[in-house]
Amino acid sequence: MPTILSWNVNGLRAVLSKGSLDAVARHRPDVLCLQEVRARADQVGQVLPRLPHQYFATTRKPGYSGTAVLSRTPALSWTHGMGHAVSDDEGRVVTVEYPTLYVVSVYVPNSQRGLPRLPFRLRWDKSYRSYVSALSEKKPLVFCGDLNVAHEEIDIARPRENRMNAGFTDKERRSFTRLLGAGFIDTFRALHDEGECYTWWSLATRARERNIGWRIDYVCISEALRPRLRQAWIMDSIMGSDHCPIGIELEGEL
Repeated sequence: MPTILSWNVNGLRAVLSKGSLDAVARHRPDVLCLQEVRARADQVGQVLPRLPHQYFATTRKPGYSGTAVLSRTPALSWTHGMGHAVSDDEGRVVTVEYPTLYVVSVYVPNSQRGLPRLPFRLRWDKSYRSYVSALSEKKPLVFCGDLNVAHEEIDIARPRENRMNAGFTDKERRSFTRLLGAGFIDTFRALHDEGECYTWWSLATRARERNIGWRIDYVCISEALRPRLRQAWIMDSIMGSDHCPIGIELEGEL
């Protein structure tokens, strides 16, 4: 049964220097999706020996954004971007095709403090929704990554105080609802209904020590894959980034 993990590493070279990926490797992933890589493949070399096939979507701006998929088996095909100029320039989407499904690593734009980028982010969401919807018509889809939104009040420690802040505005939350409505499932919430389960904590306020966090990282699957979903989890004990890894286990083969 394949294990698919995802992690916003907030700088892959920094995570590698800390040895933080060793804890991830112990889960023996078949696929590892990374976000905020901030590096080209030739700058990091072989990241994990178990996952020798590496597919990077990098940015023109050095040290910024970037996504990757690391894989135990070679892809049938892979693509960088989704035909959206800014997405492709910022390395926000990489898609890998396997025999039974697609895997997408995605890093959604942040609306930023004061929401200056909210209109752009909502346009981006619409483009991404169209992209994954079209892809899922070919074969089932798993998309993993930092979606920069806490969907429901249960997904954020302090919903009342943050209601109109970036990542928890009504518009962003509705946009995520529309994405799920296009035929996708939030795997963690499908299997877990408890609160206080977060994937990101502010470094500035040492929020992780108090578990004052947000669940903004997701593994979502096509509804057709729901019968294959066996587990979904958050790996909040793994350090090295302001985000923690997340993962799922599927029945069958990639």
